[in-house]
Amino acid sequence: MKNQIEALNQKYASATASELLEGFLADFKDKIALSSSLGTEDQVLTHLVSQIDKSTKIFTLDTGRLFPETYDLIHRTNSKYGIKLAVYFPEAQKVEQMVGSKGINLFFESVENRKLCCNIRKIEPLKRAFTGLSVWICGLRREQSITRSDMQKIEWDEANGLIKLNPLIDWTEADVNHFLKEHGVPYNPLHDKGYPSIGCQPCTRAILDGEDIRAGRWWWENPETKECGLHKR
Repeated sequence: MKNQIEALNQKYASATASELLEGFLADFKDKIALSSSLGTEDQVLTHLVSQIDKSTKIFTLDTGRLFPETYDLIHRTNSKYGIKLAVYFPEAQKVEQMVGSKGINLFFESVENRKLCCNIRKIEPLKRAFTGLSVWICGLRREQSITRSDMQKIEWDEANGLIKLNPLIDWTEADVNHFLKEHGVPYNPLHDKGYPSIGCQPCTRAILDGEDIRAGRWWWENPETKECGLHKR
């Protein structure tokens, strides 16, 4: 698999995001999906994918702790592109057990608790969404975080047994914002209020001037631990 991934990276080394998506959507058809967090990068990808093949599966995770603005964005995105994002939820019984034993805001108590919450609310639903897939499309960019600085355009996701496609890996924040404005792509209004990265409401805050763009996610933790496990390598 390592050789296959290297060959794919060489094949698409100079490809644009659209060209990369066109190639993979043609080759994998119903075995590929866009996993959207509804952030600006994923909104760009939703626009691109919808232009290429509107029947492509695009899904998102509803953790039960999202911002109201995020739910509104799901509606606006479906309306804009004439699609229906598939929404995956955590298992209610597991959430009830977790909250019952550790409290509603357990994630503030320890990294272990926070990862438990992320696992139940995000990782397990994600694995269900991956059923039958060979490739998942992500909106990761190297510029986003020190934990993503060495990621490649095409990677092998060992944990999920899938090819992970990162069409925007080389894009800057300015590239993303320019694309949004140029194409009228709907986005979360919280981005205009100092929230460059938006996740669950209690685990996300606006960033301060000069802070890293991911500083508002799990702000009480060290930068090295700031991944929920969706992009574990």
